[in-house]
Amino acid sequence: MTKNGETDLWALAHAERAALAQDLSGLTTEQWQHATLCREWNVEQVLAHLTAAASIGQLRWIRSMLGARFRPDVHNLRRLGEHLGVNPAETLNNFRAIIASTTAPTADTAAYLGEVVVHAQDIRRPLGLVGTPSIDALTQVAKFFASRNFAVPSKSNATGLRLQADDGPFASGEGALVTGPTLALVMALAGRAAYLDDLHGPGGQVLRSRLDKTGN
Repeated sequence: MTKNGETDLWALAHAERAALAQDLSGLTTEQWQHATLCREWNVEQVLAHLTAAASIGQLRWIRSMLGARFRPDVHNLRRLGEHLGVNPAETLNNFRAIIASTTAPTADTAAYLGEVVVHAQDIRRPLGLVGTPSIDALTQVAKFFASRNFAVPSKSNATGLRLQADDGPFASGEGALVTGPTLALVMALAGRAAYLDDLHGPGGQVLRSRLDKTGN
C-alpha cells in the first residue's frame, strides 16, 4: 500500500470489478439464472446488487434505509431491482458502467473491496469459473474482516483463532490455528461454508461450528 491507501484500495476494487465483468461476458442464458452462494439470489441478481452498492452515496443510503425501516434485506432488494436490466446483457452493461466508481455510503473502502471480492466468488464458484481475486486484494480484505464486523460477522467468526494464509502474507489473531489459501479464509470469515474444506488446522472445526450456528 502507498501513502494514499484509499486510492490503492479503490484501484484494487476497480481491478476486481473489471475481472468479474470479463469472466461473465460469455455466460449463457441458463448460467445467468444459476444459483449462487448468496442462496436466494441468482448470478444476474448478485451482479445487480454489486452495481447498486457502487451507485449509492451516504445521503441516498440513509434515505433508502429509512424507507426500508432499517431492514437491510428490504433495502438491498429494492436497490438491486433498480439495476437489473431487461436482460442479462443490460445488467452486465450496467455493471461495467460502475467499474471505476468510488461511490459508497461510508469511507470504509476495504469493506467495499470485500463486497466485490466475496460476491465475485459467490458467482464464480457455483459456475465453476476459475478466476480468483489478486492476493493483494484478498490480503487487504482478510485484514479488514479479521478486525471488524461490517455487513458480515467476520470479526466474530475470527475471534480466538490464529488465521494464517499459506499463499500470502496474511496472519492474524491468537488461538487455535486455521490455515489455507487467503481466498478460503476470506470467504469463510464472510460466512461461506463452501470454503471450509479448503482450510486446515485445529481451529477449523471451531470456525465450522460458528458458521453452522448462523446457518451459513
